[in-house]
This record gives sequence, C-alpha cells and structure tokens, in this order.
Amino acid sequence: MKLHEFKFELPEELIATHPARHRDESRLMVVNRATGQFEHRMFKDVLDYFAEGDVFV
Repeated sequence: MKLHEFKFELPEELIATHPARHRDESRLMVVNRATGQFEHRMFKDVLDYFAEGDVFV
C-alpha cells in the first residue's frame, strides 16, 4: 500500500460530531478481503461476520 492511496475528500457535513441516538443504527462498511468488494451495512448486523469463538474488542 502507498500513503497516497489513503487520500480522499471527506465533506465536513459527513463527519459525526456526536454518537447516533440508537448506536446499532450506525453505518458499517465491510470489506471482503478475498474479493475486495465493499458492502454497506448497519452496525446491528456486525454479528453476521463473526464465527463461534471469535472475539471482538
């Protein structure tokens, strides 16, 4: 990876200044490391990506 690959425009109005009222409604971006595809989900779906015995810190 190169540092310049991480440069992007982020409009000020898209930066959260406080947490969502219902935290499980926060947006979640998931990348499939095998295919490189991105998926946009809600944080309430995060458990869909864990297997039994996984640890989330």
